Parts: sequence; C-alpha cells; structure tokens
Amino acid sequence: MAGMKTTCEKPTARVRRAVAESGLSNRALCLAAGLDQATLSRFMAGRRGISLATLDALADVLGLELVARRTGRKPRR
Repeated sequence: MAGMKTTCEKPTARVRRAVAESGLSNRALCLAAGLDQATLSRFMAGRRGISLATLDALADVLGLELVARRTGRKPRR
C-alpha cells in the first residue's frame, strides 16, 4: 500500500514514545483515556499488560492508529 507507514514496534515502546511526544502529563492522559494512573504506570514499566480496549483508548488520545492482526497462534488456555 503506497504511502502507508507501517510500524511494528512493541505497543509499550510506541505508547511511551507517543506520550513523550504529546507533552501530556500521565494524569492528563489517564483522565482523557479514562484509566487509572497505577494501571498506566505498571503498563509503561512493563509490569502489566492492558486490555485491547484500554490500549485503544490510549491510542485514541495519543492520535495513534491501533491495528490488531491475527497471528495464527493458538489461544492461551
């Protein structure tokens, strides 16, 4: 697809970079995305994952496009 920029960064790294570039405080980001500051802090530190819905909310606030792709892996049980 001509003209489309594809990034295969880990979500945490991309969100960290976007947060830094946005100039938003963590508090402002959490308020805008509707999430708890502790949740964002643990996610940013790599100590906790977040739901796809929460990641989508962060992406929306940060102006990122969230693209989910199926990898063909079997689901965890």
